[in-house]
Amino acid sequence: MTSLPIPNRQPGTPRPLGVAAIGYAFMGQAHSNAWRTVANHFDVPAFEQRVLVGRHAEAVATAAKKYGWSETATDWREVIARDDIDIVDICAPGWLHAEIATAALAAGKHVLVEKPLANSLAESESMVRAAQAARALGVRSMVGFNYRRIPALTLARRLIADGRLGTIRQVRASYLQDWLADEESPMTWRLRKETAGSGALGDIASHAVDQVQYLLGDTVTEVSGRLHTFVTERPGPDGPEPVTVDDAAWATLSLAGGAVASVDVSRVALGQKNALRVEVYGTTGSLTFNLENPNELYFLNGTEPIEVQGFRRILVTEPEHPYISGWWPQGHVIGWEHSFTHQIRDFLLNIQSGTDPSPSFEEGMGVQHVLAAIEASSAAGGATVAIPALIPLSKD
Repeated sequence: MTSLPIPNRQPGTPRPLGVAAIGYAFMGQAHSNAWRTVANHFDVPAFEQRVLVGRHAEAVATAAKKYGWSETATDWREVIARDDIDIVDICAPGWLHAEIATAALAAGKHVLVEKPLANSLAESESMVRAAQAARALGVRSMVGFNYRRIPALTLARRLIADGRLGTIRQVRASYLQDWLADEESPMTWRLRKETAGSGALGDIASHAVDQVQYLLGDTVTEVSGRLHTFVTERPGPDGPEPVTVDDAAWATLSLAGGAVASVDVSRVALGQKNALRVEVYGTTGSLTFNLENPNELYFLNGTEPIEVQGFRRILVTEPEHPYISGWWPQGHVIGWEHSFTHQIRDFLLNIQSGTDPSPSFEEGMGVQHVLAAIEASSAAGGATVAIPALIPLSKD
C-alpha cells in the first residue's frame, strides 16, 4: 500500500467522510473525476478520496496519482475493514459487485455500485437483502444509473410527472454503439458470460430499461424479446475465442400504467458512437432526447393550435434547470461526465440527510428482472414473459 500525507485538522473538527473506490479503469476514472470535482460546484459534506483499489499495484498507483486518491491498495477486504473508510464506490466488473457490496454493507459502509446491479437475479437478491439490513442501521446504498442525472432527462421526468404530456401511450428507447462493429476487435471480459453476465443486454439495455421506468415513474409488467450475437468469435491471445454473450437485443415492454415501450440496443451499430435515444409520446405532448446532444431536449405541446405545433428545442443550460446552477453561466453546455458528478452530489446529500437514495438496490433488482425476462423470452422464441411483482425480501 502506498500513501500520501493527509492534511492536519483542528481538534474537535468532524472527520471528513473517507471514500474508497474499487476499480480504476473506464468507470473508475469516470467516478474518480466526479469525486474530484463535486465539491468545486456543489455544497456537499466534507469527504476525502482516501483509497483507490485495484489488482495490479503499479497500475493502480499510477491511476491514483492521476485521479487524486491519497492511497492505493490491492485487497478490497482490508480496505472495507478500515475505520477511516465510510463510503465504498464499486466500479469493478459486474461479477464482483455482489461479493464486494454485501461485505461493505455488512461492515457499515455506504455503498455506490455501478450498474447493472449484478450479473444474476440470485446475486441481486443477496445485495438487496444486505442493503435492507444495512438501511435499518442508517447505512445507504445506491445503483449508478448515471443517466438519470443528465439535466435534460431529469427535466423530461418532471415534465411527464407534471402532466405536460398527458397520458403516456408509447415510448421508444434505443441505445446504439459501434465499438464492436469490427470483427477483429479483440476478446475482452465483457464478451464472456461468466464475467459479464450478458452483453449489450446488461451493459446498455439496463440503461434503456431504467430510463423507461424512471421517466414514466412506472414499472414493466411483461416483456417479449430477442438477443442476437452477430460476431460469434473474437481474436484472443491464443487464437480465436467464442463470444458467449449477445451483441444486440430487442424488446417490447408493457408497463403497469398502460404504456408500451420498445427497446433496441446494439454494440455493433456501425456509425453510432454512444446514441441513447428516448422518445415519449403522450395524449397532449411528446419528448425526444439523444445522448449525443446531451444538453438538448425536444418538446412538442399538443395542446397548441395545429398550425403552430412542432417540436421545439430546449437548451437545458439555464440555472432553473436541474443541476445547472452548480455549473457555468447560462447557455454554457455541460457533458457526459457531469452526470457522474451529479450522482455523487446526490449520494452525499442522501448520506448527510439520512434519506434513501434512488435508484435503490431494489430498483436495480427491478431492472435485473426485466433483463432476465428478455433473456428468457429470447430463449423461448420471443414468447411473452411476465415480470413478477417485487415482494420485499426478508432480511434474514
